[in-house]
Amino acid sequence: MRIGLSQTARMEQRLMQSPQMIQAMQILQLSSLELEERIEQEIAENPFLEVKEAGEAEEGAGDNGAKQAEEGRSVESLLEDLERYERDAPPRTRGSAEEADKKFEAMNNTPAHYHSLGDSLLDQIALSGFDERRRTIAEYLVYSLDARGYLPDTLERLVEASEIPGLTLGELGGVLADLRVATHPALGARDLKECLLLQIEPMGVDTPFLRSLIAEHLEDITTNRLPHVARVTGHPLEDIKQAIETIRMLDPNPGRDYGEFPAETIHPDVVVEELDGRFEVRLTRQGVPDLTVSPAYRDMLNRSGGAEAVRKWIKQRLESARWFIDAVHQRQSTLLRIACAVFERQHGFLDQGIKAMVPLRMLEIADVCGVHISTVSRAVAGKYSQTPHGILPLRFFFSGGTTKASGEQTSQASIKQRIKELIEKESSKDPYSDDALAELLKEKDGITIARRTITKYRKALGIASSNQRRVF
Repeated sequence: MRIGLSQTARMEQRLMQSPQMIQAMQILQLSSLELEERIEQEIAENPFLEVKEAGEAEEGAGDNGAKQAEEGRSVESLLEDLERYERDAPPRTRGSAEEADKKFEAMNNTPAHYHSLGDSLLDQIALSGFDERRRTIAEYLVYSLDARGYLPDTLERLVEASEIPGLTLGELGGVLADLRVATHPALGARDLKECLLLQIEPMGVDTPFLRSLIAEHLEDITTNRLPHVARVTGHPLEDIKQAIETIRMLDPNPGRDYGEFPAETIHPDVVVEELDGRFEVRLTRQGVPDLTVSPAYRDMLNRSGGAEAVRKWIKQRLESARWFIDAVHQRQSTLLRIACAVFERQHGFLDQGIKAMVPLRMLEIADVCGVHISTVSRAVAGKYSQTPHGILPLRFFFSGGTTKASGEQTSQASIKQRIKELIEKESSKDPYSDDALAELLKEKDGITIARRTITKYRKALGIASSNQRRVF
């Protein structure tokens, strides 16, 4: 074997992504809210990027040509000192007083930071008259709770892990009992069974029979095995059903009344409206203002001084502003083309709803729009559409499906909707099994589908099994 240095040549193809391509892909996959934040960030960082004011006059083609020529000459003669620009440049003022009022109104309408379970319970502790030591112990208990208001650890383990001097098991249990009186009777329960048992006495519904059902037969009740419970306990089925109604009055989530969760705000990027008997697809303008290059750099050129480094910095900022504007325009154009192609394919959904959806793959839309499938995936990621049948994710319209006996294709979403309709019309005393649902789909709709697929779709819809749906 020869050891040494050698030179070899080979040919290969590589996809080299420029910074502009990477920026365009990143902006394409942003939702409207994320794009709004990105635009605000770019405007704050780039002094040559600004929002075009409403009513600003458009310049003629001749003026644009002259201006571009001037820009070309200016870029080659950028000579102003950067420090002087940053010192002398006037403060950026965007928008009128009316726009400022709109921003102030938007800030007032912004939801406040939500109050967590711990925050709410600590406020309650402050009003409960605990002394300093008991307040410290109560706060330790509050910080040990999970989001539901349960205690994942035993009191013994909490005592061992505590850094409170001289804390005993009895003292910790006493503070927990007082905390339950001040807040919720089941706060700090270990599991669902204990949570329910802790509530029946304060609610005045404590009976040996109800306590026995919760302690020994809760699993059978949750799986709707009521005849079995009746045989084991020797009580009539009606008594068991009445006791279950009482159990339903109990709160399985003791932390629910104290913790608040912020609602997710959805701003649709695409709007589909019916106008004069036809559906029109358009993009919302919310959060996507008209951007332009600020003319401020021309004043800088007129006061040029001769620093090469500053000239290079200004040129980079100008190019960055133009790249960003082009990337935003490309995002809007690509998203609109893809949305139009999607709803042209899903026209039946716009007319009749989910039951008329057809199978659709991203590759089909990519071929129609002349883009790569990854571009379609990025474009629909995190985007929502406002349709005549509600606000839905754009990804919702991409799904597989099956072929009916008639040769017509139907989507997974339409099959799920059909399963939901069949279950809603079933007899509560004799609900359809998954095998029966498969037979009904084959007989009534010509859809051949396996039982295990029915089970998967039913679970995805959050529908219980036939045994749990049966009413005795």
